[in-house]
Amino acid sequence: MGSVESIHIAIAAEAAMRGVAEITAIAGVGLEGDRYASCTGSFSAKPKPGRQITLIEAEAIEALEHELNLVLAPGDTRRNLVTRGVALNHLVGREFKVGGVCLRGYELCEPCSDLARMTGKAQILPGLVHRGGLRAEILEGGVIRVGDPVTFG
Repeated sequence: MGSVESIHIAIAAEAAMRGVAEITAIAGVGLEGDRYASCTGSFSAKPKPGRQITLIEAEAIEALEHELNLVLAPGDTRRNLVTRGVALNHLVGREFKVGGVCLRGYELCEPCSDLARMTGKAQILPGLVHRGGLRAEILEGGVIRVGDPVTFG
């Protein structure tokens, strides 16, 4: 079983990510106050279910520092939830819970040129290939808090 290590949202496309202790997840919409829930994200003009919430493993962020000497704050990845102790790639197509919120893994969240440009670190692209996180849809909403368990079964 994994857990939520941190939560991040941005109010608009390319706005700075802000860490929060808890957030309301709205089924079929996104995270309250986040750019994709308000349709102001970079990809909001091309809606699809996997843009409701994104997750990344803390271990992937730590690997960037160890392997590439690339230091990133958790919010720099532009993902909403940073988790620890769960292999997110294995959750594509599967339902899982974060606290009491039910999610379905949609697709891998591969790094893109926007992320490299916004961080100013081009090496983030090869460093996060196949470990850039998970896009998911929110099936049942509720509140997600730092420390909540990530469970599947």
